[in-house]
Amino acid sequence: MFRDIVTDVFFDLDHTLWDFEKNSALTFDKILQANRVGVDLNDFLRVYVPLNLEFWKLYRDGKIIKEDLRYQRLKQTFDSLGFTISDETIHVLSEQYIEHLCSFTHLFPNTVDILDYLKPKYKLHIITNGFQEIQEKKLKNANIHSYFDQIIDSEMAGVKKPNPIIYQLALQKANVTPEKSIMIGDSLEADIMGARAMGLHALHFNVHNDKKHDYCDMINELNEIKSYL
Repeated sequence: MFRDIVTDVFFDLDHTLWDFEKNSALTFDKILQANRVGVDLNDFLRVYVPLNLEFWKLYRDGKIIKEDLRYQRLKQTFDSLGFTISDETIHVLSEQYIEHLCSFTHLFPNTVDILDYLKPKYKLHIITNGFQEIQEKKLKNANIHSYFDQIIDSEMAGVKKPNPIIYQLALQKANVTPEKSIMIGDSLEADIMGARAMGLHALHFNVHNDKKHDYCDMINELNEIKSYL
């Protein structure tokens, strides 16, 4: 569908290639046990996962800073569970979470297969709202760093997706026009609407069971990309 048009493929990282929820759960299992925090992991994740998405939206919209995101998502989770825990322990957990998250390397099914398929035909890049200090580690530890020519993160750009500035920076670094570019990601707002507003083509990797929309086609498995590229 885009084979005769696109030369450059931009991927989101978390929730698109790198299995954030699985790796995050394994990280919490490790650090909660290590710090003897006696909360049930499943109960914790049931509250934490949607809260984390809410706080990431606030962070993406510039309404909170990184430190607030990292502290409040834990604080409010424990408060919602009625679990008493000191601020000191929350800060320790917050630091250890970042420290250990990259040590888990689960990717979505067929990630390597689709990257192997695309690499000979297109230039591949990453555009991520994640923190610069850990996104490179995720890519390297998962052995997929070498697939990508340009890795653009929100701290480098000074803004977060869907802000057009981060897409402008990505296009500039990749030396490509929007018409020859496609963005593939999980977030309707940040990845799809942000890319389409800048004139990029898009594919929505629907891992959150979003409703159908008119911005672009949706895929449920990464291997479906082969039908488009």
